[in-house]
This record gives sequence, structure tokens and C-alpha cells, in this order.
Amino acid sequence: MRRPVFPVVLSGGAGSRLWPLSRETYPKQLIALVDEHTLLQATALRLATLKDLSSPIVVCNEEHRFMVAEQLQAIGMTPDAILLEPMARNTAPAIATAALEALSLCGEDDEPILLVMPTDHVIRDNEKFACAIQEAVQEAATGKLVAFGAAPDYAETGYGYIKAGPATGADNSARVVETFVEKPDREEAVALIETGDCYWNSGMFVFGARRYLEELDRHAAPVREAAQKAHENAKQDLNFLRLDADCFAEAPNLSVDYAVMEHTSDAVVVPFDAGWSDIGSWTALMELSALAQKDEAGNIVQGDTILRDTRDTYIRADSRIVATLGVANLVIVDTPDALLVADRNATQDTRKIVEQLRQAGRDEHRHHRKVYRPWGHYERVDGGEGFQVKRLTIRPGGRLSLQMHRHRAEHWVVVRGTAKVTRGEETFMLSENQSTYIPQGTRHRLENPTEEALDLIEVQSGSYLGEDDIVRFEDIYGRSSPKPSEE
Repeated sequence: MRRPVFPVVLSGGAGSRLWPLSRETYPKQLIALVDEHTLLQATALRLATLKDLSSPIVVCNEEHRFMVAEQLQAIGMTPDAILLEPMARNTAPAIATAALEALSLCGEDDEPILLVMPTDHVIRDNEKFACAIQEAVQEAATGKLVAFGAAPDYAETGYGYIKAGPATGADNSARVVETFVEKPDREEAVALIETGDCYWNSGMFVFGARRYLEELDRHAAPVREAAQKAHENAKQDLNFLRLDADCFAEAPNLSVDYAVMEHTSDAVVVPFDAGWSDIGSWTALMELSALAQKDEAGNIVQGDTILRDTRDTYIRADSRIVATLGVANLVIVDTPDALLVADRNATQDTRKIVEQLRQAGRDEHRHHRKVYRPWGHYERVDGGEGFQVKRLTIRPGGRLSLQMHRHRAEHWVVVRGTAKVTRGEETFMLSENQSTYIPQGTRHRLENPTEEALDLIEVQSGSYLGEDDIVRFEDIYGRSSPKPSEE
């Protein structure tokens, strides 16, 4: 019997606690926060150093699909599958669809094992992590469901904990899970660490694909049923497997901890001390960055800054100079369209600001000023009543859909490069300093036929300028339905 090990890379989170850098359409796992690689790429590169693993199965939000594929391609990683979630339903349904996909990739007699890895982690010692994985796989081969317990460095209130019971055997470090503990207050966190038997719940797991589905049947059958239907009715879309939206929507919004791990009688924990960190808040990122960047006053800065009488403060200045005077214990994150100033001890509540933005009908929780698309990106430069100005950058070979707008007209001015324009029945080329006009209701397309980037200014004018005023007729990226924020 063959037991292939499939890494399952979970890349579906929104990262709201790292707002304003992380947004729904460009979340933290797609951003380089620690070094030159994004968190997604760092996870994939970590897998590449481990032995005897199959290519990963990636689960991501369908809005992020092209960015995920592009970032993996940039580091030479080719997944076995990229599953697209039509909406967020937490980790239990996501892992269920990955388990079903792993089984479909194997023979009938194979017993695939899943190594579940979220993309918002940092692990500094890959060798120690590899040893922990080897032990976890051995436990999973006996039918156990394994959680990784990170050795705690301090009384963190932002993590869940695992209280360990007796060892599963004399020759390994795996221990029976006694209980899972929700995020504690500080006093309880201190007490848990003092026992010596508690570990941070890393959110990483190893278990057999069939075993996981069996436990779902016992403890969270609606999750299994919805995932099964969503996978059975999935459609191939370019290099992606698009899960059926109606079926997936029926899945309860449950984490793997709630759905299975807290209920199964076969849960074990493998402790490991490999420099694990969950980048779940600005404070967590500050502590991680402090290892390399902290100055004599305890400050960590990135970007153009001037500090006077400032201590123990994290500053990220992405768009302009940030100056501080006479402050301490702050987190300051400046982006082109939003500024966060927070007490270091309050950053776990950043998601409350995101929710307030959502309830107010604003857009800053979803988009940056720069919005990435499969053909390149655009940046909003200016706007007002009845007009909007954008700068578009179209990568070599990029092509927008053949489309029409019901409520707006557009003017295009080429700043750099050469554009191929379709306007109604005519097709023509534009070079630098040349322009054209697209009347309201006219079919049009913009593409870059060259090997150099194309930059142009787009001026929109009309009664409605929303991104959902798009009727697509052809699209090389498979985006056939007009949806808000898709073009």
C-alpha cells in the first residue's frame, strides 16, 4: 500500500488583523512581510526543502487565483492542483475538498496522507520542522490525527493552546491530546505555560485523507456532504479546479479544530521547537522583525521615517515620510490610501476597524489604491463626481477582456510602450503620447502585444464608475461573468 504525502497549502484568509497592508483582494499571504518572498512563496519554498513529499494541493479564494498561480510560478513551484473556494468557509471544508482531491489523484489502493499548512506562518529551523513532520507522518500512518504543538516562548494571548497528555510511545515525542484551549487571557496563558505540558496550537496538521473524511462523517457530517458535492460538481477552469459555488455554500463555517480535532479520540500532538510564529497581528510581526531590525530605542522601521524621542514603536511607511515625536509603544502603518495608528497592545482588534469599514459601505477593506489583475494592475490616481483617473500597467502579452460599459466612456493616453486597441469594428496601434476615446456602450479591448510593459492613463467619465459596470464578451482568463471588482 502506497502512502503519498500531499502538502495542503491553505491560502484563503483575508488577514484583516494586518490591515491596512492586507486587504481582501490582496491579503497578507500574497505580501512580502518578512523578506523578499511572500508568505505563500515562503511556505512553498519550505516544502521544496523537505523530502518525500508530493507536489502540493493549494486551496485559495477564487479572487486570488491568478496571483497565487503567478507567485508559485515565479519560484518554480507547480502544484498538483489549485482548488478555488467561491467563498470563505473556514478550514474544515477547505481541507475536506483537498482530501477528496488527493484521493482522486491516487490509485484505489493508495492511502494518501495530508500535511496541512496555512500560509501565514514563519518557521526558522526547517531541519527541526522536517523531523517533526517525519514523526507526524508515522503517527498518521497508524490512524492518528496529528496537530503540531509549537514550544511557547511567552504567554501569548493571541494563540490557542494544546494541553498534552501521556506519550504515545517510548521512542518518540508524540503525546496524546488532553484538550484544546481557546485563546486565553494573560493570567490563564501564564498558568498554561507554567504546567510545562502546553503548546501553542500551530494550526498545522497531519492525517490520512480517508481518516479525516471519516471523522468529519462522525462529528461534522454537513461539512463532508457539502465538500463532497462541491468537489464532484467542480469544473476545470484553465489550471484551476473551481469548486461548485452552490454546493460549497452549504458547508458550515467551521475550523478543523472545531469540526474534528476537539472531538476525535485519536488526536495526538507532536511538539516542535523550530522558531514557529503565526503572523496574525502587527504585534506578532513586530516581534518577528525585532530579531533583525530593532534599534537602540526598541523601534522597528521600514520606509522613509524621522524619529525623535520615540521608543518601542513599529513604523511601516510605504508611500511618504512618517515622522514621530515623543511617542512610545505604537504601531504606525502608512499606505497610500489608509493610515493605522494603534497601541501595540490593541492590534489584535484591528479587524474591528475592518468590520466598521465594511458596514459603512467603504472600499478600503477590500482594495488598495493599486489593484492587481491577471493582465497587470491599475492604480486610482484621482476621482470625483462623474470622473475617475487611473494608471494602468499591462504586462507583456497581457490582454483585458473584450468588453463594454453601459454607464461610462473612457479616454486612454499611452505613457510608455505600445498598445493594441480594439474599438468597435476597428483595431489599431497606439504608441507613446498617443490617445484614443472609447464611447459609452462601445465594445473594446486593450492589450500589450510587446515584450515591454505598457503604461497608460485612463480617464473615465459617466454617471456610474463602479468596477461592476463591465459586460464581457471574450476573456482569455476565463472571467466570463461580470462581477464587482473583477476587472
